Amino acid sequence: MTEPSYLAAVREPYDTVAADYAEIVKNPAELDPLSRAMLTAFADVARAAAALGPVADLGCGPGKVTAYLAELGVSTFGIDLSPKMIELARRACPGLRFAVGSMTALPVRDDELGGILAHYSTHHTPPEWLPVVFAEFRRTLAPGGRLMMAGYVGDDEEGLRPTQAFGGHPVSYASHLLPVDRIARLLGRAGLIVTARLMQEPDEGAKRTIATFLARRPERP
Repeated sequence: MTEPSYLAAVREPYDTVAADYAEIVKNPAELDPLSRAMLTAFADVARAAAALGPVADLGCGPGKVTAYLAELGVSTFGIDLSPKMIELARRACPGLRFAVGSMTALPVRDDELGGILAHYSTHHTPPEWLPVVFAEFRRTLAPGGRLMMAGYVGDDEEGLRPTQAFGGHPVSYASHLLPVDRIARLLGRAGLIVTARLMQEPDEGAKRTIATFLARRPERP
């Protein structure tokens, strides 16, 4: 499959901001209590499904969340679109595996994964490409495998186009903040069963609503 054109507009800025991103973005232990709790809950589920395969942290960035999952006893590895991010992740976490790859064509075999974590990593995907991404989630998850997806949501496909980010570097990507119900429908159409949703309304200092989804691939009949 030919690479979608939007990926270059995401890859290049994240290569540019990688070092500042790694400094600025919080470690998982510093997240708000609900976000930490959801990661812990997902780790519990992933450990219970360990026989199905490892967990892929998609959009892993510099590997902070991948390392956190590993500390919680999860067999995990990271994939990111940005080679610079992967370079930083390998340097910071030499005991873990990291690879460059896109969620539109994951470098993973069919049914290989016991779990997928997409932690604030799907919002740069244009809505028309989400069915492809979610189909990749289903393809690579083993039957019974689990998904956790977290990120910002909005109303009526709200779009953001920042000109600078992470230390004032120029960026060219867009963020697409979709309604929660639409995301849930797209996951369902991809053949994934949504088992839980958590909505976090903006709190002090926050501007956006956060949604976390837990889902699973159905068992084979």
